[in-house]
Amino acid sequence: MKKRIIIVGGGFAGINLIKSLKNDNRFLITLVDKNNYHFFPPLIYQVATSFIQASNISYPFRRLFSTYKNVNFHMGSLLKVDPQSNTIETDTGNLTYDYLVIALGTESNFFGMDNVQRCALPMKNIEEALYLRNHMLLNLEEAARNKDPKTAEKLQNVVIAGGGPTGVELAGMIAEMGKYIAEKEYPEIRLSLSNLYLIDALPTLLSPMSKMAQETSYKTLQELGVKILLNVSVKDYVNNQVLLSDGTSIDTETLIWTSGVIGREVPGIPEDKIGKGRRILTDEYNRVEGMDNIYAAGDIALQLTDKEFPKGHPQLAQVAIQQAKNLAKNFIRQEEGKTLIPFKYNDKGSMAIISKFNAVVDLPKFSFKGFLAWLTWLFIHIIPLVGFRSKIRLALDWFRLFITNNPSIRLILYPKRNTSKQQ
Repeated sequence: MKKRIIIVGGGFAGINLIKSLKNDNRFLITLVDKNNYHFFPPLIYQVATSFIQASNISYPFRRLFSTYKNVNFHMGSLLKVDPQSNTIETDTGNLTYDYLVIALGTESNFFGMDNVQRCALPMKNIEEALYLRNHMLLNLEEAARNKDPKTAEKLQNVVIAGGGPTGVELAGMIAEMGKYIAEKEYPEIRLSLSNLYLIDALPTLLSPMSKMAQETSYKTLQELGVKILLNVSVKDYVNNQVLLSDGTSIDTETLIWTSGVIGREVPGIPEDKIGKGRRILTDEYNRVEGMDNIYAAGDIALQLTDKEFPKGHPQLAQVAIQQAKNLAKNFIRQEEGKTLIPFKYNDKGSMAIISKFNAVVDLPKFSFKGFLAWLTWLFIHIIPLVGFRSKIRLALDWFRLFITNNPSIRLILYPKRNTSKQQ
C-alpha cells in the first residue's frame, strides 16, 4: 500500500520535499496550506515597496502539481495534530497520515508588546506586503494634501524595527524609492520633513554576517539618508509614537516590524517537544523527538544534533531546502529497509542587497561587495523561483526597473467582497 505523507506548509521545505518524491508510486502526498499558492519570502519586501508584482514571486500549487501523479492539494489551516489516531484537523476537514511533516515556518515575534502587535506592520506574507504597500501610498497621498508640517512629518516618517537582512534591504529600497520617485511624483510634499529610521537593539546591522558586510551596509544606508539607531529597541507604540528604550520617541504612522520571528503554534505537539523560539525539537533525521512518524522541517524545526550548529540551524531557505531533500531520501531508504542518513547542513553563505548595484555576499571562505555581489544576489534569487515563466518575468522586470528607476505598479487597491445586489 502507498504510504500517505501529509505535508503542512508549502514553503521551501514543503515544496522541495514534494519535488524530491514526485511520481514515486510508493507515496501518496497531500500538501496542506491555507493559501493556494507558494511564494518566495526573500523578495516580499520588493512587493511591499511597489517594485515588483506579487505574481512575480508566487505560483499556484495546483498548477505546480498538475504533472505530479502522486500529489494532492488540500486548502485549509491546521487546527490540531492527533498523534494517537494519526490524523490532523484543519478548518476544512480531517486527514489521515502514515507520515506527517510539519513545515509551517514562522510568524512575526512581537515579544509580548500588545500595542506593537496590533498597530505595527509586519511583512511575512503576500497579504501583509500588499497591505503595507497600500498603507505607505495612502500616507503619501494624505501628506500631499496636508498643510500642517507636524502632521505631514508624522505621515512621511517611516520606522523599520530590525537591522537584519530584511530590515537592511527594505531600508535601502524605501530610501531609493524616495530619492528617485517621490520628488518627481509628489511635488506637494516637503521631502525635508521625511525621515527613514532603521532601529536595532544590537550594536551592528546584519549581525550574523561579516564585519565587511556590517560596515558596508551601515555606510551605504547612511549615504542614502537613513537614520540608523543601534543599541536601542522599540518598547511600545502608542498614539502613533514609537517609544524607544533610551527614553526617546519618534512620531510616525508607519512602524514596519522585521525584528524577529517565532515558530507557528502546532496544537497537539507536546509542550516538552517545543524549544526556544517555539521551534519543534527534532532528532538528526528531522523526526520530532519521541515520535515515530511525525517530522518537522524548515524554520520551525530545531535540531541540536549538528555539531557545527549546537544551538540549532539558522532559519534560512537553504536549511529548509537541504532538510527537505535529506528527508525525502530517508523516506525512500526507510521503505527500502536501508540505514537513514543524518542531516548535516552545508552552509553556502548569506547575502543582502543594500542599494542599486550594491550588495554584500558572505561565502564560507571569503566575502565580497559591490556590483559583482549585486549580480550574484540577483542570480541566486532567481534560481529558486518556482516556474520558468516566473524567472524570466522577474529577470526582465528587474532589468527594466533598475535601469529606469521607475516602477509603475504603485496602485492603491482595496480588495473586498461586494455583498450588495446588482440592480
